[in-house]
Amino acid sequence: MAQEDDSGQEKTEQATPRKLEKAREEGQIPRSRELTTSAILILGTIALYFFGSHMAGRLMAIGRHNFDLSREAVFNPAAMAEHLVASGYEGIVSLLPLFAVLLAASIIGPIALGGWLLSAKAMAPKASRLNPIAGLKRMFSMKSLMELAKSIGKVLLILGAGIIVMAIQRQDILRLSDMETTAAVIYALRLSAYAAIAMAAVTIIIAMIDIPIQMWEHAKKLKMSRQDIKDEMKDTEGKPEVKGRIRQLQREMAQRRMMAEVPKADVVITNPTHYSVALSYDPDTMGTPILLAKGSDHTALKIREIAKAHKIEIIESPALARAVYYTTEIEQEIPAGLYMAVAQVLAYVFQLRSYRRGQGERPTYPRNITVPPDMRYDG
Repeated sequence: MAQEDDSGQEKTEQATPRKLEKAREEGQIPRSRELTTSAILILGTIALYFFGSHMAGRLMAIGRHNFDLSREAVFNPAAMAEHLVASGYEGIVSLLPLFAVLLAASIIGPIALGGWLLSAKAMAPKASRLNPIAGLKRMFSMKSLMELAKSIGKVLLILGAGIIVMAIQRQDILRLSDMETTAAVIYALRLSAYAAIAMAAVTIIIAMIDIPIQMWEHAKKLKMSRQDIKDEMKDTEGKPEVKGRIRQLQREMAQRRMMAEVPKADVVITNPTHYSVALSYDPDTMGTPILLAKGSDHTALKIREIAKAHKIEIIESPALARAVYYTTEIEQEIPAGLYMAVAQVLAYVFQLRSYRRGQGERPTYPRNITVPPDMRYDG
């Protein structure tokens, strides 16, 4: 049966990237204890095979050193303490290669599946872990039965591997009785190392079976219902009404900024009732006129009001106003197709300014402003 959430909906959908990320933050990633156990056993036995003679030699030296004591040293507490410290140091140093390999194996095993993770949330104490009822449920759950089956399987596999190795080495084992004692001990240890490596290698089979199971269980645990996905989208992207309000506020802010630029315009071209565009052009700093503001209906009326209040020239040219409105964005240069038409308007405005300052004759109002056919937006 599929899992169900609190609302009764089946959890049939794969976890979203956000759910996976959140689970990882909480320390929920697939882990295989069998893989870790296999890595420790295999690398540990290999380390014993390669470093065993070295460690055995140093440990034997420690044993001889401990039995080679003078009478004065035996009855001297300070000498015995120094002797104990030296023996402990030598023992630790002799076992360091094995400890280093086991430490590496204990790190490699967990990160081989799920990667490296250090989560404070996973290490935090939880009261639910101390609940005896929950503990009993875990003891008799399907997962516990699977763990029991895996444990039985491991015992059977390792036992079978041991029997097979002994059967293969039967003749070598029987020859030990004919060998000199020291050589027999060394050879027996070598045979034991081979057997240990073979039995440890068998645990790879359990690990290869356990890895896909753990990945499947992890994916199943994180499955979501369609309602979960909808709720996550709302939390991530915001509720529709909130998003709408944010967009409205953004539009209002953008419009206020645009209206604040209208007083800087050189001319406002109108439809005259439906569209208004405010243009600015400085021959010394600009190569092309720039659109400072544009709007239709109520916004167009507001642009004209601000232009009148700041004594900015307003030119009526329906075709040009619509062309600029539809082809140019705020703070962008006008397209090349409108250069000639806009130049006629700006020339009139600049000549009119000079006339009002008492310089030159009064210019003629431009009535035949031509807009290219492909840039006309009629209606």
